[in-house]
Amino acid sequence: MLQAGRDESRSGAEALEELCRTYWYPIYGYIRGRGYSAEDAQDLVQAFFERFLEKNYLGSVNAERGKFRSFLLASVNHFLSNELDRARAQKRGGGQAIESLDEQDAEGRYLREPVEAQTPESLFERAWAETVLASVLNRLREESNAGGRPDRFEVLKVFLVDDKGALSFAEAAVQLSVTEASVKSFVRRMRMRYRELFREELGKTVEDPAQIEEELRHLVTVLQR
Repeated sequence: MLQAGRDESRSGAEALEELCRTYWYPIYGYIRGRGYSAEDAQDLVQAFFERFLEKNYLGSVNAERGKFRSFLLASVNHFLSNELDRARAQKRGGGQAIESLDEQDAEGRYLREPVEAQTPESLFERAWAETVLASVLNRLREESNAGGRPDRFEVLKVFLVDDKGALSFAEAAVQLSVTEASVKSFVRRMRMRYRELFREELGKTVEDPAQIEEELRHLVTVLQR
């Protein structure tokens, strides 16, 4: 995604717009956590991403800054400090609209966030981690669907994201009408692909591939809080 900022092609522009849609809720949660109303937060997120695309912020990011989540948060803070009056005055729906599936229920999702010892930064990081996780699971689901076995993913995803013991291999075998040994083999391959996709997703948001493992460890830490 950092590289997308330097790509002036149509595919580069599409990648930037997809990036904005993906990170709509993490930014919304962060701004709400800063004390803005739901309506102001929506206006501010919209205005921020319009400016983000218009000015091609990513085109000027240097390699030393590296991690997209850090760059994005710093950009939002800069925006809030310098563009608040302009953003509040801007009408929703003007300019280049950036919409997210999260936008329709952003406030409901925000109100469901745990409140213990939360800071705007921790809300942002939690939403960022959940966004990456959802993207990885969606890709796994699509691959399973393309292979003609959507039921396999829906049954076996429990071995990726739920608490241990929620479903046994034997129970999964019954649901899929296969042997327990087959289930263990499916889960082993799914976990390998799961890790590969996580690295691919995180690789889109760092300048240096050496940072992927660091980001992965950080993501796991955030999700375990």
